[in-house]
Amino acid sequence: MTESNRSIPASTATNFDVLVIGAGPAGAMAALRAADLGAQTALVTSAQFGGMAAHDGPVPVRTLARAARLISEARRLKEYGIKVGNPELDYPRLLARVREVVDDVVAHSSSREQLEMLGVSVIEHAGAVRFIDPHTVVTSAGLRLRADKIILCVGGVTRQLPVPGFELTSDHTSVFGATSAPDSMLVVGGGATAVQIASIFCAFGSRVHVFEAGPRILANEDDDVSAAIAAAFRKVGVAVTEDFGAIVSFEKTPTGVRMNFTKGGKQSSAAAAIAVAAIGRAADTRGLNLSSAGVLLDGRGFVKVDDYLQTSTPHILAAGDVTGRQMVVPSAIRDGFVAATNALRGASERASERIDVSASFTHPEYARAGLTEVEARREHDVLTSTVRFDSTMRTIIDGRKDGFCKLVVDRRTAKILGCHCVGELAGELAQTAAVAISAGMRVDELVRVQVAFPTYVGNLAYAAADAARQLELGVGNQHIGTRGDLYQNLRQWDDRRKIVEVAV
Repeated sequence: MTESNRSIPASTATNFDVLVIGAGPAGAMAALRAADLGAQTALVTSAQFGGMAAHDGPVPVRTLARAARLISEARRLKEYGIKVGNPELDYPRLLARVREVVDDVVAHSSSREQLEMLGVSVIEHAGAVRFIDPHTVVTSAGLRLRADKIILCVGGVTRQLPVPGFELTSDHTSVFGATSAPDSMLVVGGGATAVQIASIFCAFGSRVHVFEAGPRILANEDDDVSAAIAAAFRKVGVAVTEDFGAIVSFEKTPTGVRMNFTKGGKQSSAAAAIAVAAIGRAADTRGLNLSSAGVLLDGRGFVKVDDYLQTSTPHILAAGDVTGRQMVVPSAIRDGFVAATNALRGASERASERIDVSASFTHPEYARAGLTEVEARREHDVLTSTVRFDSTMRTIIDGRKDGFCKLVVDRRTAKILGCHCVGELAGELAQTAAVAISAGMRVDELVRVQVAFPTYVGNLAYAAADAARQLELGVGNQHIGTRGDLYQNLRQWDDRRKIVEVAV
């Protein structure tokens, strides 16, 4: 037994109330919740604690995004009278910094400390885990674990395309581990991972071309957000090709790789030093032998669950990316909590009862909380209120005039249904809005909350005030009312181009 397995004596502690498979955000939360509810709990993972989020996802990616941001900031210092030389990227040192950050995050994980305090048996480096019956798993490291309840939190893997030459492409892991930033790059895919890769390597000096087969990049985001990010990319030289037909093949060239594809019924191609495939994720169920446990997969290969996260075998639940629901960390954490609660208390909490919040640290940033405008219009009579960043004081002071804050509001109740932001501190704005949405606040109630001045959160207050005015609700707040001239420019826009133009 390895040092990391020392908490599980082979002859004794192999039976548990709850067994959590996978130690990413969903798994860590599921184990914490189960132990907090008094269950004897084990958490087993084939690799290290932290999962993809810590080792291969948000933590390293955000570190690289931080470096990209610092380079961009350094290039603007002269605007404020600060003279410095042209910044140069030391890529090997940056990768060393990424490893330092990952190690630091894992070493100081509060989740790991809480798990140990609650008596959870954490089993790392257990190797492949597979079911031998609905209550029992064995690992390639020689462990046999049995539990009354089992929660699958095994995450996902990069999806593959069945086209010739796909093996010539890189994924985000390999491209982030390269020894230098490539001169040029094709990014295949237009989701969150794809646009982050594009934004980071554009800042690093690579020529980047993004290809999205659908009608727009960031298809899960509000229409105005995806349009603004595409426009912002094009402004800084990132080529964006949307709505092409299909990828035909990849082939090696003397200087890199070529992608052959169709667009408008015609054959076309694009070449670069590397091609990065970021076309989504598939469930990491390889080798689990789920059929022995009676667990069914859906048509896309994800573990099939109901709204209580129960699988086709009721005592086995699933949470996080393996379900294919919302493949982002906040949703995975929420799923872990819900799955553990329902495992021990019966089907009492629904996974859908949450406010989806996400943020991406591209340049410019974008973020959301709640429903998009299209989603909201399916069940609500909606109005929108949008504040452009070129009309507010803090963004002007900071030279961050590119962006907007958009609220989606129910006309009947005046409650906020969604918030969508592009620009500086977009994630902080959306997170603040999420609190208001969760609390069921009306826009006029949000306006009455005093906001420090000048701040970025003030843009949220301005958008709420404009929505309240559209609804003819008295805001009753002097510090908002004194800026009547500002609100002449904050009416709802029917022309999306006005939003897109200001976002770039």
